[in-house]
Amino acid sequence: MKDKPVKEFITPISGKKVLIGAGTPEEQLIFALESSCDETACAIVKNGREVIANTVSTQIKTHELYGGVVPEVAAREHLNSIVPVIEKTFSDAKISPQEITAFAATVGPGLIGSLLVGLNAAKTLAITWDKPFIGINHLNSHVCANYIDSTLEPPFIALLVSGGHTQIIKVDNYTKQTIIGETIDDSAGEAYDKVARLLGLPYPGGATLDKLAPQGNKKAFVFPDAKVGQYEFSFSGLKTAVLRTVQNIKSENKELPIADIAASFQERITKTLFKKTYNALQEFGYKKVVLAGGVAANSEIRKKFFELEKEGYEVHAPAMKYCTDNAAMIGAAAYYLCNTFDSLDVEVFSRVAK
Repeated sequence: MKDKPVKEFITPISGKKVLIGAGTPEEQLIFALESSCDETACAIVKNGREVIANTVSTQIKTHELYGGVVPEVAAREHLNSIVPVIEKTFSDAKISPQEITAFAATVGPGLIGSLLVGLNAAKTLAITWDKPFIGINHLNSHVCANYIDSTLEPPFIALLVSGGHTQIIKVDNYTKQTIIGETIDDSAGEAYDKVARLLGLPYPGGATLDKLAPQGNKKAFVFPDAKVGQYEFSFSGLKTAVLRTVQNIKSENKELPIADIAASFQERITKTLFKKTYNALQEFGYKKVVLAGGVAANSEIRKKFFELEKEGYEVHAPAMKYCTDNAAMIGAAAYYLCNTFDSLDVEVFSRVAK
């Protein structure tokens, strides 16, 4: 692809000009931090594609006690983990801070207290070593995870499915991602977690439900598909339908067919995600489709989309370790200049303004 981005950044102390992006001939090493929710992650990425080192400190065991992420607890865990994670990443890569081209970190969306830990650490490193700072939109970076260890190039249609967001995105080039449809209420990830709690499944609910669903009959229950816009999603009604089904079965003192409910729920939600994304592919005439976000690790979603290869489509999804929150995708997004911030004064944000 000829449209390779490049942007001039200024170092914070000496004011030196540094060109960053795929349009530059020099090898570039991006040191990236991600702390938007419950993973403290750090990575060094070369030229947006090759991961030199990747460290993730997860908080799953901590939040299992509460059945979900507690923001204040998450922020404290990040404070405890951030320095060891940074030190391990430099050690694993056998690279010194002087060799880094730029320092990057997630600006948002996410939990404010958690975001501040990673962002302030990256800003401090940039100032200390007089390197450019690059702030990253977390959602854009999930799409960019597909560039890691691959030869994928835009244009393509992306389905972003994370814990808090569900979006269909038209990616025209490396720097431009346009949302053409998204959820008007619960995201797919939120629906998974809420239904998992209704069924009494342990945290993290979405992943547990996905493992259980293949054991059930996906035709046992017919759950509704929301009647919303062409590329919009709504999953609150689906969640309510599952709730009523569970309540009705319990009121009759019958054993709850957990696996069947899980399978039927998963079939409904994945069919909806697939149908709308497939319609976007046809409307815009794209032959490449990309999965992104934590829920893109879902087995049924992957199964449905990779079936498109039989129709001549090119299908991409990140390796499992790059689906959930990680810093390698932040490094890729920084290199490809996808919705970046270059001011040290940039502030974190919890949600994307509409």
